[in-house]
Amino acid sequence: MHTHTFLSDGVLSPVELIRRAAVAGYTGLAITDHAGPGTMERCIAEAARDCELARRHWRIVAVPGIELTHCPPESIPELARAAKEMGAKIVVVHGETVVEPVPAGTNLAAACREVDVLAHPGLLTPEAAERLVAEGVLLEITARKGHCLTNGLVARLAREAGCKMVVNSDTHSPADLLSEGFARMVAAGAGLAAQEQEQALVINPRELLARLGFG
Repeated sequence: MHTHTFLSDGVLSPVELIRRAAVAGYTGLAITDHAGPGTMERCIAEAARDCELARRHWRIVAVPGIELTHCPPESIPELARAAKEMGAKIVVVHGETVVEPVPAGTNLAAACREVDVLAHPGLLTPEAAERLVAEGVLLEITARKGHCLTNGLVARLAREAGCKMVVNSDTHSPADLLSEGFARMVAAGAGLAAQEQEQALVINPRELLARLGFG
């Protein structure tokens, strides 16, 4: 539910990334390139065309979306609504990872109905976790280098607040696509028990796809 192409800082076109994921055994993939207000319309439109083509010809649910990245927190609800109006089926917000200068307040601002996933939220607070669960936003457990440093904290606060989690690769190149086994290791490394791993890796992504209209 969180990947990048050369529409932002990835290395493949959307359709090639989708194809490589399908060959690797994926049944669903979201294209969520980094964007702000100036680039998100183009990114969404181009990804949507490739996703539609892939869904028609291959056995994979390809979902066009966007990752709102380094935007002023006050602008996030409005930008998320605009992204959905532009055709994004999934909106990810680039959370307050500890390895990038994301504006403080971004995690709290992501707690709105138009946002689907808060990516790598860094030093998440209990207040943010409670607001996110109230709005139905999923919390990401990430495999991405650097961003993954706070997975344990994110998992604990998600568990305490009752917030649903999803394990994501944050793919930027083909090598980033996770095998099922490695994805389970990422989940286990974050402290997720076996049933929690099943929720984050299978059940929650399926529920999210259904909510997005791909059930």
